[in-house]
Amino acid sequence: MFGKLKEKLGNWTKKFSKKAEEQVEENIEEVKQETIKEIKKKSIQPEEKTLIKTPDLKTPEEVKIIQKEILKKETKLKPIKEISEEDLKEKPEPGKESFFKRVTSKINKIKITEKDFEIYSDELEMLLLENNVALEVAEKMVKDLKERIVGQEFLKKEVEDQIKEIFKDIITEILIEPFDIAEKIKEKQDKPYVILFCGINGTGKTTSVAKIAESLKKQGLTSVLAAGDTFRAASIEQLQTHGEKIGVKVIAGNYGSDPASVGFDAIQYAKKNKIDCVLIDTAGRIHTSKNLLKEIEKIARICKPDLKIFVGESITGNDAVEQVKTFNFEIGIDGIILSKADIDEKGGTALSVGYVTKRPILYLGTGQEYEAIEKFDKEKFIEKLGL
Repeated sequence: MFGKLKEKLGNWTKKFSKKAEEQVEENIEEVKQETIKEIKKKSIQPEEKTLIKTPDLKTPEEVKIIQKEILKKETKLKPIKEISEEDLKEKPEPGKESFFKRVTSKINKIKITEKDFEIYSDELEMLLLENNVALEVAEKMVKDLKERIVGQEFLKKEVEDQIKEIFKDIITEILIEPFDIAEKIKEKQDKPYVILFCGINGTGKTTSVAKIAESLKKQGLTSVLAAGDTFRAASIEQLQTHGEKIGVKVIAGNYGSDPASVGFDAIQYAKKNKIDCVLIDTAGRIHTSKNLLKEIEKIARICKPDLKIFVGESITGNDAVEQVKTFNFEIGIDGIILSKADIDEKGGTALSVGYVTKRPILYLGTGQEYEAIEKFDKEKFIEKLGL
């Protein structure tokens, strides 16, 4: 996961390092000229001898006195010497740093100008778009990065690492911290805890339902599955097969029956049998279907789920973004599961769906096995990006 984005982000930040080296060469030339000027200023001439007006001499004793005075003046004169690096360092003007320190600072630091940033900003935005980051998210990231680095001074040897660190902060701010579903279930006093899963067909929604049920079972929590997809052929059988494999009860109706009633029946069964959680699978024809959205809204209204989870594919990019926007508008989702993360080389979908919904990614699906699901970890995600 994230291989392409990691490589391209690395190449992009390296360009600033190269720019830093070019700017350093310019600074060195500027420093040479300043050094020449400073040395000329500091190459002061010996103090002029003070002429001593001698009065008319009358006696040899007076002549000797005057000669002694002249000799004293001459011994106070400073000899001319070459200006060394040490001379430039010592005795800076009060409140000012030494010339040598200013020279060193110019060589070791670079300042990124707005012009410098604009050269590479379009490339960065395109890089993000190519890696499944939605346009509005890419624009925000570029804008935030510009605000944080333009006009700032960076050490030349650390410019690449510092830009990466700032980029890491921006991504950290975009991603919402996930919560623990098991803890939510345990906290609810009036059981069962009801979870509604939504999303279009083919994203691994039904498999994700079974994976969560298996995960909860390992944590000592009981659940029942509701086969709310009464539209797609073999969907009920698919969920029943999962239920048999993981040892979890499935409540189902007939094809074409009201999915809201199936969810309601599952909740009543859970209450009667003191089951901790109800997981409701739903149909997912297409996210633009008015009938589907009305159906999802009805299930949510009747079953009153405690948690509504959107399931999308991490490899679909902007399609997943449009899907999650639609479902979020209709029923207000609470969390996200991204399937097929194990074959996602780009990684931008995770940034996008989290940003547009302001909801956390809870899990990443990483295969077909029931164990192939991992809790989303912001730090781990960013580490995979190479930041």
